[in-house]
Amino acid sequence: MPQIIEVNNLESEDLKPYTITSEIQLKRYFEPDKLGIFIAESPKVIRLALNAGYEPLSILAERKYINGQANDIIKRCNGVPVYTADSSVLTQITGFKLTQGVLCAMKRRENPSVTEILERFSRIAVLENVMNQTNIGAVIRSAAAMNIDAVLLTPECSDPLYRRSVRVSMGTVFRIPWTYFDNNIDYIELLKKYGFSTVAMALHGNTLDVDNPLLKSIEKMAVILGTEGEGLKQSTIEKCDYTVKIPMAEGVDSLNVAAASAVAFWELGKKSE
Repeated sequence: MPQIIEVNNLESEDLKPYTITSEIQLKRYFEPDKLGIFIAESPKVIRLALNAGYEPLSILAERKYINGQANDIIKRCNGVPVYTADSSVLTQITGFKLTQGVLCAMKRRENPSVTEILERFSRIAVLENVMNQTNIGAVIRSAAAMNIDAVLLTPECSDPLYRRSVRVSMGTVFRIPWTYFDNNIDYIELLKKYGFSTVAMALHGNTLDVDNPLLKSIEKMAVILGTEGEGLKQSTIEKCDYTVKIPMAEGVDSLNVAAASAVAFWELGKKSE
């Protein structure tokens, strides 16, 4: 039986996961003993998180969604408290207007290890110092859609479970394995140790076009994309086996990292038959 709780006190401690505006605070919600929490937004995204095995803690839903789009979610969550009110009240709680009327606070869980990903998969994406949450979500969505097996991130990257990243990814952060490299590690050296050919996406020196047939013959490939604006570090480019570019029309020098990832993954996610 669902616990439907009408919101009367906007300062209630039970609503704290939804009133916290700092993603860092959510990540540290249970410190020092447990992993933190994240907020999944919209029925579709919440369903994908549940399908992936994430544990719900509570639901915040606009009243009209209780017997509508959120009905199956509430049943699946089996007794988890469901806080509800009109849209105007929810806007006061969260600080923004919910476009799809449902949020779910969920427990984080341990990510797979870097070693596990490198041992299991043959096509991976690597993000170096990508800090924009929208770009993180968009790159992961492209990876999941275009034959990339997993995503690895350097420690400086934004967190894929931050709310905006989850929303932009359309829940694919729950469908594709991802994790972070450890601090102070030469990740290019580590990739090569596990047999990966490293492909730097950059406009630099002697580059191959992204559709070069040579690239499709590579058995294990790591496609490496850099931060917004500056791109990959020079030292990273120099260590990689290949430097690859997306040919541009005259007068255009580059694409946003999210757009570039979609083109690169479409070409490089495929192998020769």
